[in-house]
Amino acid sequence: MEKRRIKNSRYITGIDGIRTLAVIGVIFYHLMPASLPGGYLGVPILFVISGYLITDLLRQEWQQNEKIGVLKFYIRRLKRLYPSLVTVLVISTAYITLFQRNLLNNLRGAVISSLLYVNNWWQIDHGLSYFDRFGNESPFTHLWTMAVEGQNYLIWPLLFILLMKLVKRKDRIFYIITIATLLSAIGMAVGFTPGEDPTRVYYGTDTRIFSILIGNALAFIWPSTRLKKEIPDSAKKILNTTGLVSLFLLIISFIFMDDRFSFPYYGGIYLVSLITAVLVAVTAHPGASMNRWLTNPVFTYLGKRSYGIYLYQFPVMILYEARVNVANNVWLHVFIELALILICSELSYRFIEEPLRKFDYKKTWEKMKDWFFTPLLSKQKAVGMAGLIVVLIASIGVIIAPSNSVNANQAEFQAEIQENKQAAQKTKKADKKTEDTEETQDTATDENILQTYSNDTDHVMEKYDLTENQVKRARNTEVTAFGDSVLLGSTKNIQEIFPDAVIDADVGRQLYESVDLLQKLKDEDNLKENVVLALGSNGYADEAQFDDLMKVIGKRKVYLVNVRVPTQRWQNDNNALFKKMADKYKRVTLIDWYDLSNQNNNWFREDQVHPTDVGRVEYTSLLAKKILE
Repeated sequence: MEKRRIKNSRYITGIDGIRTLAVIGVIFYHLMPASLPGGYLGVPILFVISGYLITDLLRQEWQQNEKIGVLKFYIRRLKRLYPSLVTVLVISTAYITLFQRNLLNNLRGAVISSLLYVNNWWQIDHGLSYFDRFGNESPFTHLWTMAVEGQNYLIWPLLFILLMKLVKRKDRIFYIITIATLLSAIGMAVGFTPGEDPTRVYYGTDTRIFSILIGNALAFIWPSTRLKKEIPDSAKKILNTTGLVSLFLLIISFIFMDDRFSFPYYGGIYLVSLITAVLVAVTAHPGASMNRWLTNPVFTYLGKRSYGIYLYQFPVMILYEARVNVANNVWLHVFIELALILICSELSYRFIEEPLRKFDYKKTWEKMKDWFFTPLLSKQKAVGMAGLIVVLIASIGVIIAPSNSVNANQAEFQAEIQENKQAAQKTKKADKKTEDTEETQDTATDENILQTYSNDTDHVMEKYDLTENQVKRARNTEVTAFGDSVLLGSTKNIQEIFPDAVIDADVGRQLYESVDLLQKLKDEDNLKENVVLALGSNGYADEAQFDDLMKVIGKRKVYLVNVRVPTQRWQNDNNALFKKMADKYKRVTLIDWYDLSNQNNNWFREDQVHPTDVGRVEYTSLLAKKILE
């Protein structure tokens, strides 16, 4: 049965070209999100391809045998997918255990959920965000897609059998699946809330399965073995034109469909999945030219290794970028990371994917027994021992990995953030107390002056290197400070100098989500004459987003603080943008925090972004001096 099924199947070489397009999009979305903000759409493309090819094979098997070998289907999928997945998990975990133990936290849950193909739900349950470019460091974040596919592989063959037995007619099955795709897409739209993190609808099987289902549905009306090679020239022209248009639209979506927009969740990803289905259909048709156009040595090479490329991308990026300052020489590091990803995927393809796809239990067992009797200095013995050591180290890492653990520094930082959040909330007009807050007595010595908060003039002068005149002027200066966690951490420092300042800051805040928040401050009369903007630490910003902020701010004076994020490639781009905006708008004053702080690593916590007590004083002093000039 197996031989007949494979013999009657067509290998559609052009599909490798589509896979290449998808995996290039995903990788550059992670490496250069500002250059390819829609590259994440490579995932639904891969989902559609997977749905089509799997269902097409199931249909052939059903047609030839009037049944499906479900167990054999599961075994084929495991042999195809599991060895590389396990290898990535083992090698990455061993590396983390030896060299990057700060990533051990919750590692056990990430590994086990990935092995069980439920990683997407595990990440949702733990409140992890796919879109937090700064704080979500994990080499296994991307494995949510493997979980969605794995769940589909488990359930779909059983549903396929039920549909074939109970519904029978292919057109009716197509309509049923199409309705299911619409329900899934509607679920994504209903579950999405503009301005909030969309991870739940982005990860959820229920809200992402529509892409795979679209591929499933296509296989019922467009079976690859039933398509005729000889077709009229007019039909060929229509197919080729349709294929080229769909390919063009996918490329355009990669460039323009930013994940920060609402449109992707209100039908945009669904639309991309439909366009992909059109491209797959034309490519699969032997009478069209698309298959030939998408077939070349480069696409074939990358397409065959696309699974490994996808698996290794995140481990390479996360583990490499943790050791290297990628903010400078961005393209050099992009090239190095791409090379590492391709090397890893090539080794995986040659030594893991291809050999284990032909895995035979009996032969493997015999080889394992023979291994014990091979010479101690033989290549087989050395490779086997090295593999066992790596597995042992990875196992130790999984066993000792803590769950939801924070070290003393992290606990201190979290406590400071919560304390500053409460202080910031009280600065807003609607939440201010009727009574003045008591000032801390200025009994500080030189040793604890940084930790003491007081509005006493002498204290503020000494702590922030300000003149008496500056301190007095600050008490009558209206300021609204708006920003991310870097600003939030300095809330109480800012209040020492500007007691009446309104402060609105939050962890993970980005420029693109700030317009509505600023408008709310404005509507509540909390947007004062002097506005401090401290954004850009958590992701790329662009000129259009800044222009929208300036429209809300109006004619107020703006003090724009640039960023120091040496571990992220958007640092220099955002700082260049902020300098450009300061030149563009006369009412914008640039506060160069990067230049002042970049050579003072002792001003920062271990993440090299959030200031320590010393750093916060320097940050606030710079801010105050610019405002009070």
